[in-house]
Amino acid sequence: MCRFSTFSPFSPVSSGVVRVQIQISTRHGSLSEQTQDAIRSKVDKLNRIFERLIAIHVTVDLEKADTPVVDLLVSAVNKHDFTASYSSHDLLGSIDQVVHKVEQQLRKFKTKIQDRSRPGTDEL
Repeated sequence: MCRFSTFSPFSPVSSGVVRVQIQISTRHGSLSEQTQDAIRSKVDKLNRIFERLIAIHVTVDLEKADTPVVDLLVSAVNKHDFTASYSSHDLLGSIDQVVHKVEQQLRKFKTKIQDRSRPGTDEL
């Protein structure tokens, strides 16, 4: 049984920032609305690090109820995908870990892009 929850893609937010599509799905169970809202608020922070995100897909596998597996797939423009997976006894702790892993990947990618666009920085 899979359960999906989605924001409408690219719906504008009052601050003028375009909201990225966030999809939460579960395997072998379901999540409460409060848990889904907590997950949304945690993964929505990724858009502050890298503005060119297209979609965020969170999959929670509840097959082993004592250690749920959380997979995070973040898609950015130009077909760049960032993934992370983590399993622990605490579901929200697992969410924090995968978000942290993807944050590191996004920061590294953003630095790589910025370094490419600055000619002559290698000569310093």
